[in-house]
Amino acid sequence: MTVDLLARATALDAADPLAGYREQFITPPPAELLSYLDGNSLGRPLQATARLVEQFIREQWGGRLIRGWDEGWLDWPLTLGDRLGSAALGAAPGQTVIADSTTVLIYKLARAAVDARPGRRTVVLDTDNFPTDRYVLEGIAAERDLRLVWIETDPSAGIAPAQVADVVGEDTALVLFSHVAYRSGWLADVAAINRIAHAAGALTMWDLCHSAGSVPIALDEWGVDLAVGCTYKYLNGGPGAPAFAYLRQELQGELRQPIQGWMGHRAAFEMGPGYEPAAGVRALLSGTPPILAMVPMHANLDMLAAAGIEAVRAKSLQLTDYVLALADEWLAPHGVAVASPRDPARRGGHVTLRQEGFRSYLEPLWDSGVIPDYRRPDGLRIGPAPLSTSFAEVYQGLAVLRDLIEKNPR
Repeated sequence: MTVDLLARATALDAADPLAGYREQFITPPPAELLSYLDGNSLGRPLQATARLVEQFIREQWGGRLIRGWDEGWLDWPLTLGDRLGSAALGAAPGQTVIADSTTVLIYKLARAAVDARPGRRTVVLDTDNFPTDRYVLEGIAAERDLRLVWIETDPSAGIAPAQVADVVGEDTALVLFSHVAYRSGWLADVAAINRIAHAAGALTMWDLCHSAGSVPIALDEWGVDLAVGCTYKYLNGGPGAPAFAYLRQELQGELRQPIQGWMGHRAAFEMGPGYEPAAGVRALLSGTPPILAMVPMHANLDMLAAAGIEAVRAKSLQLTDYVLALADEWLAPHGVAVASPRDPARRGGHVTLRQEGFRSYLEPLWDSGVIPDYRRPDGLRIGPAPLSTSFAEVYQGLAVLRDLIEKNPR
């Protein structure tokens, strides 16, 4: 069967319509990096990104200096936001901005949302959502004297519409969930949950960090009110790359974000007294945009638009199906469990494997040039990025894990 699994990887790589994109990434030699399986946490850099960053420093920053603001930089949060909305989010122009970090944008949008529903004191969230989502909402609840309603979710699965229907009501101001669960990879039914929340008069907000650039998203079609996500995972923006925020067109005159900075002012350079928010989604901006950190997005969005998100998703499903096949054949006999959905309709872009004591395998895996992700208490996340990961790379990485388990059984 091992030979068959290797032959399957070889055949899948030979038939892969996205195989050529791997050459566009900066990748260490196999002696240093055998298998990178953490694209769901930090994407690889593109060769084009290195060129663009050097060019920007020498020609735009170094050559144009402060004139660059008037020659395009000021509009980057909106123009790049629109490009991202088109390539990855299913969002029409004028609803997406690039700014701040995911945490700051969650605060801005969630605070604006609960303030836009006066008289409603309940916010609904789930126990296994990413920590920053939970922490921010806890802080907002304390500020605004709100009540948090926690939905208990299975760490091996995720939020389901029926669970939301059981708790939302006339007192619910906002619900916040992740499109793809960070731990299990569970792919939520966004449209169904939105319909349930909207029927109760609540606003909906979605964390897209583990889906943007990997899973097709249709924010406009699904009726999403607000969304936030990062750009350093499947969008390859680099460590600490700026995040993005989506605010539905119909809500832009209603919601008012709380961090009133000069860049979100109606006339930023008048620098006059009093704050007047800019029209449209620009009002979500606060301080000076992180222009240098936005440079990689130009190359990344070029690549994603050329490849197409549907093709990316198709390969992602093939990659995670292959991870499951390897896990079933090699790892399950040693007590390793799959803690992710097997149904492709409910699976995002990564697979979590679970066994008590998995933490001890991280260092020897890294020493062997294999880099997965680890999530407490005992999960290894296998996150192959469709544009940069081959099937052979997945085979090689999990083969090393198999050998470690066989030599050091639990």
